[in-house]
Amino acid sequence: MIYTCTLNPAVDYVVRVEDFQAGGLNRSESADLYAGGKGINVSRLLKRLGSDTCAIGFAGGFIGDFIKSELDREGVFHRFTSVHGVTRINVKLKSGTETEINGPAPSISEEEANRLVQLTGELTEHDWFHIGGSVPSSLPADYAGTLMDTARKKGARVVVDTSGAALKALLPYNPFFIKPNHHELSELFNTDVSTKEDAAFIAKKLVDGGIGNVIVSMGGDGAVFVNNESIYFAVSPKGTVKNTVGAGDSMVAAFMAKIDAGLEPHEAFHWAVAAGSATAFSDDLCTKEEVEDVYSHVKIVNVE
Repeated sequence: MIYTCTLNPAVDYVVRVEDFQAGGLNRSESADLYAGGKGINVSRLLKRLGSDTCAIGFAGGFIGDFIKSELDREGVFHRFTSVHGVTRINVKLKSGTETEINGPAPSISEEEANRLVQLTGELTEHDWFHIGGSVPSSLPADYAGTLMDTARKKGARVVVDTSGAALKALLPYNPFFIKPNHHELSELFNTDVSTKEDAAFIAKKLVDGGIGNVIVSMGGDGAVFVNNESIYFAVSPKGTVKNTVGAGDSMVAAFMAKIDAGLEPHEAFHWAVAAGSATAFSDDLCTKEEVEDVYSHVKIVNVE
């Protein structure tokens, strides 16, 4: 089972306005509600790809109930820890450019936090533990690390999908897989990562430091994969980008799904790039059929 942990989930309220005027009355052309959060996105796509998955984390109030109902609708199993606060709403305003307003996280009590640690302690060596996104400020600074350590001691494969100081703090736990983009990699090492060669050089440092597998996404410039055995570059297929939200999550989901199915890491990388591209070409997360269609248009090259 692939468990995805979202500590700070949200409902994404996507509003489209043709010509937004700040300070005035605006009427939306359309509006949609999506269950959001890195782990939730990953579980949704894992389900579409046919993998066994369970979404865990914190959920509270009517927004938390909406997220659960959306996952139920898609057939995604979940075991969220209930909290007294209300899960946040993130507003994404699309009008030429995109403006985001992220809501505040609910406060998590010590008892609620401990219940999620106990749940993580139920994992086995046959499971995966994916943790992604932000951490509510009410939780201890090392809380994500505590969850990772708990899962790893049970033999689970641990995957981290976050950025900045949070990613840096979790690297010493030596996750099986991480997927920063080139901007996040630049921030992590305080340098400029602008080419695939730059990305491969930095990713190799991470692998030498104990990370099992690293994928660096580089938008339209493709992606880089590095582990102890090899380095691969991928060329992204051509297409019309409609949606960047969830593209990285789709890469993470496909990589885990294919490794779990027994594929070699470089083959899983090929599918990861296809999934990320397929989502970028879609209005929402991609389908299995869309990934399979894009797969043949992705080119990967072994450079070491």
